[in-house]
Amino acid sequence: MKAHLMYRDRDLELYQLPAPNRHVRKQDEDRNALLRALLWNAPALLQDLELDTLLRAMARGDEFVSEVAQQVLFSGFENTASVILYRQAIVKDCLRNSAGVRALYDLMTSAGEQTRRHWWGFSSEYPGSMLYSSVELMDTFVVVLRKLRVAAEKHAADFTSEGFKSFLSMLRSELNEDYLVTIKHRLKELRFRRGVLLSVELGEHNEGVQYVLRRAHDKKESWLNRLFGNGPSGYTFHLDPRDEAGGRILTDMRNRGIIRAARALAQSADHVLSFFQILRTELAFYVGCINLHEEISARGMPIAFPVPREPGESCREFRGLYDVSLALTLNGRVVGNDTNADGTNLVIITGANQGGKSTFLRSVGLAQIMMQCGLFVGADFFSADLCPALFTHYKREEDTTMKSGKFDEELARLSDIADHVVPHSILLFNESFAATNDREGSDIAAQIVRALLEKRNRVFYVTHLYDFASRFFAEQGNGTLFLRAERNADGSRTFRLSEGRPLETSYGEDLYREVFQLGSTA
Repeated sequence: MKAHLMYRDRDLELYQLPAPNRHVRKQDEDRNALLRALLWNAPALLQDLELDTLLRAMARGDEFVSEVAQQVLFSGFENTASVILYRQAIVKDCLRNSAGVRALYDLMTSAGEQTRRHWWGFSSEYPGSMLYSSVELMDTFVVVLRKLRVAAEKHAADFTSEGFKSFLSMLRSELNEDYLVTIKHRLKELRFRRGVLLSVELGEHNEGVQYVLRRAHDKKESWLNRLFGNGPSGYTFHLDPRDEAGGRILTDMRNRGIIRAARALAQSADHVLSFFQILRTELAFYVGCINLHEEISARGMPIAFPVPREPGESCREFRGLYDVSLALTLNGRVVGNDTNADGTNLVIITGANQGGKSTFLRSVGLAQIMMQCGLFVGADFFSADLCPALFTHYKREEDTTMKSGKFDEELARLSDIADHVVPHSILLFNESFAATNDREGSDIAAQIVRALLEKRNRVFYVTHLYDFASRFFAEQGNGTLFLRAERNADGSRTFRLSEGRPLETSYGEDLYREVFQLGSTA
């Protein structure tokens, strides 16, 4: 059985999660190692786009949901538009039937907890122990499978997505009651309450060979027949209770007879357990989607299911796009922005300090990642082409070890990005190269941006480098969109961005007057 709730034709595969480490520093190192295995620049994306805030809202304290959501987010750059639309339909189903989806996830979680209590599987060297453990586990699994089938019958009409309809149909057809009753009957036989019936041949030196487990007769004799009847034909012997060697020989004979049945049942239990684990993993992502939707809705913010376009189409249009992480942090409404950047490969954002430029840049990155993993985005409408990679180059704090200056560190990070960038990638620059003077910073930024554009990449650049911005503005018709953070006449900010030419000032004086509570001269 296959769930196929993340892909039409395959299961979701996750990297092995590191075991929790009691040393915080070591645990952070383990997490970063896992993140880099998922995506080379995943730690930078987590930090710059504040993805931890998003993951906490999705998890609501469930560490497993957090880890699954994290891995799904960072594997989204491999997805095609078909995969994204397939997941979007399932997400919509989950939002309409949140209680049913949570119940399925809780059922799979409960099954996993019961498994850990008494599952030895192939780890046991004793066939009897292996068989006993497998029978006990399969007994538990039959109960879970029946609950799954009942849930499928109950909610079949509530789900309309291709993924969920196929999944529920599979449960109803493959887990019918006759099949489950047959499994229960076979498990009862494998408890061997009436003893083990074996056939064996004599080999060389009269050693037993060709041990075969036989099914016991179903017909039960009455106590009267057992008492006065002739008894079974054949030879019997009775073992002395103190005959330890004889007991070991009989146990060995029994184990030889049941070993194939024990292995087959253990393998079956492993298959069912694997199905439960994969189903729980895939449901964990959708539970995270439900949690996130509830958190966003509680703050009165809209969501939209984005329209994915093919890579390289250079399409990007959105209305009311906002920073989801900021909305979750502020516990209130956040200002959104409208932009049509179709046919534009370079977007330069300038304007007043603390006017919403970095927030806008983060909203672009978040929406791209959320779209590519099949999630909704924080907007009224969002459409964009897919990208194979997304990179952030944000300013960092000064190196406290004094091994390098800010400018050196910026160039080193950019060199790493250059080693991994591929055509049609998206790069988000936030006040990069501001650690040097305006002329040198502008020269370096311009050369880097031109090189990236030549390789068919898309660049969003927040900057106070007026020389850099004005150079591109002077080249009209080069496919560059200029956005500027708005500022009211009294110096207040609207936190909206609108199209506008770069200005020489970032209105830092407004902040100076606000901090020192001076009167406005505007």
